[in-house]
Amino acid sequence: MAPITVDHEISCSLTPQKLFKAFVVDANELMPKVVPNFFKSFQTIEGDGGVGSVTLVTFAEGSNIKPAKHKIVEVDEEKHVFKYNLIEGGILGEDLESVSYVFKFDKSDDGGCTIKIASTYNPKKEDHDDHGIKEIIEKGKEATKGFIHAIEAHLHGHA
Repeated sequence: MAPITVDHEISCSLTPQKLFKAFVVDANELMPKVVPNFFKSFQTIEGDGGVGSVTLVTFAEGSNIKPAKHKIVEVDEEKHVFKYNLIEGGILGEDLESVSYVFKFDKSDDGGCTIKIASTYNPKKEDHDDHGIKEIIEKGKEATKGFIHAIEAHLHGHA
């Protein structure tokens, strides 16, 4: 089945450097603290946290989302690019084989940043449930926006 690629952008008042550090570099510590109603823990289970590492993401009690494994493909702190693949659990199931994500944090004219996100969903079957995958995509976009803005509020409150 042909992959489904979705691009979207999120604006944030934080600089690319500050958001990249919080959302990518410090994610294991920060995300469960900032969004405890969604994330229980982030744990590096293979590697040193850099390229090739695998992170186990455990979701909050009652979320009905299976623990997910993310494999880091690229971390470029200079260009503010983060790429990872969802390789197990999470939203994967009957319809999806894997998902790849690319985050690019660009400086915006107002001093904040724009996060450009490209998500590539790889369906398992030719006759996949298109409606089900579209619903997963929309929920993912909204969740990511919520995570970014939660980090933004947290960092403004703890500056």
